Amino acid sequence: MKMIPSFLSFAALASAACHYGTTLAPRDSIVGRAKGKFGYDGLQGPINWHGLSPGNALCARGESQSPVNIVPSDYDTVSGSSYNLEIPSYPDGAEIENIGTGVQVYVNGSATIDNTTYALRQYHFHTPSEHRIENEYYPVEVHFVMQTDDESLAVIGFMIEVAADCDTPSEVMTASLRNIGEIPSTGNITTTEPLDFSDLQSHLAESEVFTYGGSLTTPPCDEGVAWNVVADPIFVDVSTFRAVKAVLKFNSRHTQNVPGHVNVIESASKAFDNLL
Repeated sequence: MKMIPSFLSFAALASAACHYGTTLAPRDSIVGRAKGKFGYDGLQGPINWHGLSPGNALCARGESQSPVNIVPSDYDTVSGSSYNLEIPSYPDGAEIENIGTGVQVYVNGSATIDNTTYALRQYHFHTPSEHRIENEYYPVEVHFVMQTDDESLAVIGFMIEVAADCDTPSEVMTASLRNIGEIPSTGNITTTEPLDFSDLQSHLAESEVFTYGGSLTTPPCDEGVAWNVVADPIFVDVSTFRAVKAVLKFNSRHTQNVPGHVNVIESASKAFDNLL
């Protein structure tokens, strides 16, 4: 029996405020999804996100927070072939923007998750990966952010590994990131190389996908997000990874507790109080 509730039980909650680039957070608002400025270091980092604004309370009190360490025996899986991920080609490339806490690529598309059609709004990158699988992290994680007409959210996450000699780098991820060096600062915008998502679609169709109900991994940490983490990684070459790391530096939230259990920040706070 799986210990972790699947995202299906959280679907009704998924009307939470959503990622920058969706209809609830217009692209002309650089941190539209956040309640106040946030970052990944010091007092603006994840340990104190709840202290930056009352609107970020779930970052410290939510009990279905993301990311998590995925233990396969505890999480539901579905076949990636069920998602029917459709993303058109972009022969002239797509817009990629540095929003200060990461970079995002703006494309259209759709996916079917539990018989519900979601519209693709954007995809963005974290380094290192936010999710772990059996305690293992990956150099990069890419999140494809989906939204329904009623503003429910789903995310499809792919782990990205650095390719060895025997591995084939993902053409669409390489094309997405090749020009990242042109947008080193907040507000910088450029265009990717031509994008063809067929290799990513094939990879998803051939993989198993872990599912659970979680949250945004950035403030305000709203819950009700249907998470779909692809079990098998895709690859980029060393030069692409180094270019990503040079721009993103570090933009990952720490691992959260098992969904349905006490928030790690709240637990640590109570333990500290007991020392006083």
